[in-house]
Amino acid sequence: QRSKFDSDELFRRLSRESEVRYTGYRERAMEERRMRFVNDCRKGYAEISMVASGTNLQLYFNANHNPYAQEQDCDFERERGKVHLRSSFIMNGVCVRFRGWVDLDRLDGAACLEFDEQRAQQEDAQLQEQIQSYNQRMAESRRIYHTPQTPPEDHHHRGGPGLP
Repeated sequence: QRSKFDSDELFRRLSRESEVRYTGYRERAMEERRMRFVNDCRKGYAEISMVASGTNLQLYFNANHNPYAQEQDCDFERERGKVHLRSSFIMNGVCVRFRGWVDLDRLDGAACLEFDEQRAQQEDAQLQEQIQSYNQRMAESRRIYHTPQTPPEDHHHRGGPGLP
């Protein structure tokens, strides 16, 4: 996963801090959008666009929605007038972490994607366990349903198949 994150052009662009915007409820008035953004964040999710690449992300940052969530993944207290966000997820087969902030008045800010080494190791360990379990089940099936290989009849001595 690390090599894909480091070599893939999209990940290279997204790993540089760049402008982000809240994309929810675009057809609504700005005041309503602000209120909905704060409410959505408090519920544990937000729709964010990384402007330079045009990448839209549905972020989740509480344990009800995101099994990778940690405490303080949505922090309104850290800096007045801003919310700081962190969200871990898998993108194109790579474990990443969104890290950034959004201004609560303008609904824009800055963020980047980071490679999530810890999550990548956890995912790899889980995959290895699944592969090992699968291989054990296959070996057990072969053992249970194994029918001994009997050599085919010697057709040459009898004159070929179907002949006496």
